[in-house]
Amino acid sequence: MSVIRNEVRRATYLDSIVLMRMSREIAALPGVEEAGLITGTAANKEILREAGILGPEGESAQAGDLILALRARDAAAADAALDAARRLLERPGTPGGPAAADAPRTIRAALRELPEANLALISVPGDFAVAEARKALDLGLNAMIFSDNVPLADEAALKREARERGLMVMGPDCGTAIIAGVPLAFANVVPRGDIGIVGASGTGIQEISCLIARAGRGVSHAIGTGGRDLKSEVGAITTLMAIDALEADAGTKHIVLVSKPPAAEVARAVLDRIGRSTKPCTVCFIGASDLPVPRNARAAATLKAAAELALGRPLASRPPHRAVRSLRGPYVRGLFAGGTLCSEAQIVFAAAGVPVSSNVPVPGARALAGAPTGHALIDLGDDQFTRGRPHPMIEPAVRDAPLAAALADATVGVVLLDVVLGYGGHHDPAGHLAQTLSGRPDGIAIVASVTGTDADPQPRTAQARKLESAGVIVADCNADAAALALGAVARSDRGAAAQ
Repeated sequence: MSVIRNEVRRATYLDSIVLMRMSREIAALPGVEEAGLITGTAANKEILREAGILGPEGESAQAGDLILALRARDAAAADAALDAARRLLERPGTPGGPAAADAPRTIRAALRELPEANLALISVPGDFAVAEARKALDLGLNAMIFSDNVPLADEAALKREARERGLMVMGPDCGTAIIAGVPLAFANVVPRGDIGIVGASGTGIQEISCLIARAGRGVSHAIGTGGRDLKSEVGAITTLMAIDALEADAGTKHIVLVSKPPAAEVARAVLDRIGRSTKPCTVCFIGASDLPVPRNARAAATLKAAAELALGRPLASRPPHRAVRSLRGPYVRGLFAGGTLCSEAQIVFAAAGVPVSSNVPVPGARALAGAPTGHALIDLGDDQFTRGRPHPMIEPAVRDAPLAAALADATVGVVLLDVVLGYGGHHDPAGHLAQTLSGRPDGIAIVASVTGTDADPQPRTAQARKLESAGVIVADCNADAAALALGAVARSDRGAAAQ
């Protein structure tokens, strides 16, 4: 019978990325069925409660405490896992350990050690993120807020305060940025260049910047805004400030905007600001149609098209290393780590006139209700999959169960995947995926894209080769992978009809 164990560490803080990585390691311990390492806020306790791993000790935790919660197959496995988790928490590099003994504990102390700094990266539980960002603003620092779970009204107020001070707030929930060549959070290693990016989409920034890099060009800055910046309540405050900054930057010759479709009045304000720019611009509002872009701008339907417009030429495309043979089923099942990559794939299906459903549907796609049927593209980074669990870019095992279900579904002929590399991500996502795919059934094709560069901590070429060695068809980019998957089932249908 399963056993739940909770342990609370009073007044203990760990960065959210560290918490996610440790949660992954604890969940992988022998006999552990579910695990979470999380601060004791009311929202986080609800996550543990929904996961069925919150006990009385965890219920008593305060917002500044750390909860270690796990469920194991029996008492012996639970006790052994708890002991192993304690050792994990005590290892060097965690607060109180040797590596952290002299680390600054406040923004003010960090600024004393690095007085020339002009940006603070905030990665604390959402309940505390606004207060820490205000401390940064008070010290004259711009702020990048990686944290999520910040109320929308607080985001709008914080961004207005920053604008009055002439400072910029990137986020909350800003997962990617490249500032003056420095990758921040989930970002890739790309060369400096003259293309600037403003993005409310982290994986959108990653895909565009990597396509630009692999085409031999570079990025001046990639400024993340947070996914809600273009909502009417916020009014694109950071987006407009970022356009101003790139307009003033002599090293930026072309500006790219990437986001999901903004509110109508916000879109008008952003497009009006672009129209007053002296620089050519590309606008990629994924899922938007008939955009009234100004004369100095071009609209891009996909991330690939946005990169091509910024480059001023088509991207080179190589044929896949292997052909798709006969398929057992007529449908594509997409399992994505990147939300915007999932949206882009839907656009490819819609452009081909093929009905598709998704848990994060773009305009024209159907909302997924219940178990996926037909062509279905699923964003595994959505909150429904990541509440209390690591993001699939951090822990690729999050995709294992949905992948197993797709492989077992006889109606699925192609499984479409993305592999996202860079800082913050798993050290070997392709290796994990290749191992998971071993022994898969016949008559099903695996098509994937790899977002990254060879300068990343996980070099792209090596990752692609691991996938190809496992029989995966690797496309040059996510849009090409979606088109290849769609073409494969269409050819299979025509072949079956001809027999």
